[in-house]
Amino acid sequence: MKLVLLSGGVDSSTALSLALSQDPQVEAISFSYNQKHKELELEAARKIAAYYKVPHQILEVSSIFSGSKSSLNAGNDIEVSTGDYATQTEANTEVEFRNGIFISILAGIAMQKGASEIYFGAHLDDSGVIYPDCSPEFIEAMNQAVQLGSGGKVRLTAPFGQVKKKDIVAKGVELGVPYELTYSCYNGVYPPCGKCGTCIDRNKAFLANGLEIL
Repeated sequence: MKLVLLSGGVDSSTALSLALSQDPQVEAISFSYNQKHKELELEAARKIAAYYKVPHQILEVSSIFSGSKSSLNAGNDIEVSTGDYATQTEANTEVEFRNGIFISILAGIAMQKGASEIYFGAHLDDSGVIYPDCSPEFIEAMNQAVQLGSGGKVRLTAPFGQVKKKDIVAKGVELGVPYELTYSCYNGVYPPCGKCGTCIDRNKAFLANGLEIL
């Protein structure tokens, strides 16, 4: 069985579809961490999980991130930085060790459920690695920690860790991922702002694959 860290965005939804193509036993887990875009992001996660008919949990961990200095923290009055990640000189959307915390929680749940693998949708950006907890080095280290901490029973897989978002979307098109159900905007607005880094990355990836911007 596989567990998938599902945000409801492009990368994690494609990872979920890929996991299901390899194993019919898949469960998805999402997190509520006081993110500004929580309502639309988690609704997208629910829709994706329902589409694929997989069990889905939303875990509340807002207290862990209550002191976050990120612009994604709903408790902060900080505007989300805008522009392509490659041109942002002061990106402020990093949430301190967020993926490390999420993966650690999933590792414990995987051991409880007897799951052997955790799927994590991290990828490379056009300008390299924006967030340290998405880097190939981080993924390798976390995989080692997960395997050591589980006695070899669980491993971490980041199938897109060495590719860019346009390649993820290409794979998703092949798999038939319903991207119209996904959501990525860090400002938590609808329609998406189109100005934050994640909106721009998403739109570029769709256009590179001949898709309409959603």
